[in-house]
Amino acid sequence: MIHLARWKIVLILAVVALSILYSMPNVAGTQGRAWLATLPEWVPHKTVNLGLDLQGGAHLLLKVEVGEVISQRSEDLEDSARAALRKEKIAYTRIAGIPGGIKLTLQEEQDVEQVRKIFRNIDADLEITVSDDRMSVEAVYNEAALKAIRDQTIGQSIEIVRRRIDETGTKEPIIQRQGEDRIVVQLPGVDNPERIKEILKTTAKLTFHLVDMGTGGTAGGGKRMLPMAEDPAQTVPIQRREMLTGDMLTNAQPAFEQGMPVVSFRLNGIGAKKFCDVTRDNVGKPFAIVLDNKVISAPRINGAICGGAAIITGQFSVQETNDLSLLLRAGALPASLSIMEERTVGPTLGSDSVKAGRKACLMALLFVMIFAIASYGLFGIFASVGLLVNMTMIFAVMSILQATLTLPGIAGIVLTIGLAVDGNVLVFERIKEELRSGRGIMAAIDTGYTRAKTTITDSNCTALIAALILFSFGTGPIKGFAVTMSIGVVTSYFCALMLTRLIVLTWLRVKKPKEITV
Repeated sequence: MIHLARWKIVLILAVVALSILYSMPNVAGTQGRAWLATLPEWVPHKTVNLGLDLQGGAHLLLKVEVGEVISQRSEDLEDSARAALRKEKIAYTRIAGIPGGIKLTLQEEQDVEQVRKIFRNIDADLEITVSDDRMSVEAVYNEAALKAIRDQTIGQSIEIVRRRIDETGTKEPIIQRQGEDRIVVQLPGVDNPERIKEILKTTAKLTFHLVDMGTGGTAGGGKRMLPMAEDPAQTVPIQRREMLTGDMLTNAQPAFEQGMPVVSFRLNGIGAKKFCDVTRDNVGKPFAIVLDNKVISAPRINGAICGGAAIITGQFSVQETNDLSLLLRAGALPASLSIMEERTVGPTLGSDSVKAGRKACLMALLFVMIFAIASYGLFGIFASVGLLVNMTMIFAVMSILQATLTLPGIAGIVLTIGLAVDGNVLVFERIKEELRSGRGIMAAIDTGYTRAKTTITDSNCTALIAALILFSFGTGPIKGFAVTMSIGVVTSYFCALMLTRLIVLTWLRVKKPKEITV
């Protein structure tokens, strides 16, 4: 005798009701969704996010210049080595950077072991090589250290790219690593990709330096010559030592000062104290604000600036102050980014893809339902009801998870339609076999669902494993296909073994048929 516990019936009906409720915003239209947004938070109002290929936008493949970070590490290593050698009074004829490290030429052979010790104290990840004549020492980062530097640089770059894009208000961007030094950025719905590209390409390394007031117009020693951002032909001599760095900023906002656009910023506790000390000790001297090795402003210090709040002035437009504030809030990239590939999908092409995908889903649904009804009659109608609920559940789950629907994702839904009815076919064929063997109606249906359950479970688990593997190792379109397929496998299992079983049980109790035709 077919029997379903009361709690199972309540659970099935609750899942179906919630699926209908959570999927409704997807068909509510623009005005309907706007109205839903005004209702309390507990009322479902989220919709499925359309991917880049369905609503248009920009696709960028960025390369992280990791070599810059390794070169900077080599320079830092060289500075630390100079200071340590000077402290230990070790004479040398030359010290210079080499790929991934430094090379030191000594004056005395007996200093080699002490130099080894100095390098090990500076960084334990250095591989130290001594020449045959014991007069030259090379210290380079080992492979594990270089891999750690590369992974850290890529990770930081992804996080800062994400912050910058989030600041622009772009919804549901896809940002992920690809290969050794690439980042894939997909921006659905972006109507101004050029501005996004400019924001991403800017390293936004902000530093504050005192202007070098010494004579001479050439770089060297503790002085650097940097161009002005407004006029690259004009250079400013600045001291190499940084007074403040951009990581000391806690906030930056566009503002107006005497009717001119400026950037207002605030420093953390350490930065505020240093800024106060520097401005108090250098009243009357110019103070250069450097962004990505260009002097954007060099105002004169009129008095001590304490409290941690100040402004950056320059010949900015309103848009430039907005972008500069955004970059400073998000933080500086550890390395510059270069655009290796760019694709733009227009909204018209995206809407055409949506129409084609909708048509494909409806046609697949219609033909499968016709086949099911033609093959199994009334039971085919039961399977079709389960199929419709299955589609509703897929969109409800995607709305709750805020998953992104892509063109390959639509292909996954079409495939799921076929997989969904497959479970019912196995059950109905088993019921037919039981009826042919002489079993009664109740026994045949009960045995059909019970014995088909194992086969359906095995096939769905196999499909789910394949989908999870695609999601784990795939990128972009492959992930979109895997997401809809994974959700569809779970929902089709529920509909085939629980929902249609409840429908059949209800029909049997109401109609009490003497015989059935499957």
